[in-house]
Amino acid sequence: QVDPRVTMKFSGPLESQRLSLLLEMAISREAQMWKAHVPKIQPNQDVAISPRQRDEVIQWLAKLKYQFHLYPETLALAISLLDRFLAAVKARPKYLNCIAISCFFLAAKTIEEDERIPVLKVLARDSFCGCSPAEIRRMEKIILDKLNWDLHMATPLDFLHIFHAVAVSSRPQLLALLPTPSPSQHVVALTKQLLHCMACFQLLQFKGSMLALAIVSLELEKLLPDWLALIIELLQKAQMDSSQLIHCRELVAHHLSTLQPSLLPNSVYVYSPLQQTLVTCNRGAFHRQPSSVPGPGFSQDNGRPEAPVTATAALCPRPPAPAGGCKAGSAKRKVEEMEVDDFYDGIKRLYNEELAPEAVALENMGSVCGADVSRQEGSVSPCPPLQPVSVM
Repeated sequence: QVDPRVTMKFSGPLESQRLSLLLEMAISREAQMWKAHVPKIQPNQDVAISPRQRDEVIQWLAKLKYQFHLYPETLALAISLLDRFLAAVKARPKYLNCIAISCFFLAAKTIEEDERIPVLKVLARDSFCGCSPAEIRRMEKIILDKLNWDLHMATPLDFLHIFHAVAVSSRPQLLALLPTPSPSQHVVALTKQLLHCMACFQLLQFKGSMLALAIVSLELEKLLPDWLALIIELLQKAQMDSSQLIHCRELVAHHLSTLQPSLLPNSVYVYSPLQQTLVTCNRGAFHRQPSSVPGPGFSQDNGRPEAPVTATAALCPRPPAPAGGCKAGSAKRKVEEMEVDDFYDGIKRLYNEELAPEAVALENMGSVCGADVSRQEGSVSPCPPLQPVSVM
């Protein structure tokens, strides 16, 4: 397999000219179509779409993007079409699902290959949008009329790709500083952040180019010593206001802090695809119990968008064993202890290393009858709760 760093030509005057032309065209398209639209909280929620309803329906579209295995560009275009339509029309909340699924279908037909476009009947059924295919077609016609049949607009994701390519082209040393092996994988990580920000109504006050540059600047600040000079160059090329970029950076940084909370070091997490909860018992044995918590980010009926559900590992320590002697365990306990040994062996094979000497010592001491040095009675596990899986 050829290294993407070799196949992607970032340096050279021709490449710089091409990127400058792409940026100029995207800025021109954005200036023609962008209109500030920030939904306001209304006393009567049946009259206008609230900010919370707008964000929830975008999170629902993000789930559909994963469900139907579509490109991130499709989701970005669907969100842009939705916001553009809501800025031109005062729609009622009862039509929001139909508007959103229609924008999603229009974006899929614009971006995806023909074989990847979902069948409308299947999309209406599996998305649980509450609309029939005929209603989606009628809403498509309304959206196209309001948007003058012009769906080719510059999305924030388009600007993200351009800014990232300009940064790597003007600073070749950035290739060696990227946290990922290839620039394309780095763009994937930034795309996840961008889609997460596009589901925040507070950032609707900024153009897509401003939002993309704020995310790129926050990333370059962690990688390049002269990141400020590069951002000033991009500001001049995009003809943006520096004060707005500073304000946008602050809001983006605050919003991205909720994307992936900081975790304790050396933490081990176990994901059970059978929707079971790990329960620790005496002497480190694990029991598995069915969990009533649905999958992360999805409702039990796969219906309308709901907030992601955080699953936590329940701890139920048993009373310590008697100090006078060790009682023979049952066959079930032996099987469970065997499963625990296999579990730790799998962890060692996963990281290709043996247990640390301190862990070996603790393990040997824990095997002594009546001794439990790993946990005091009534203590709480130092492992933080499981984090929800992000769908962006």
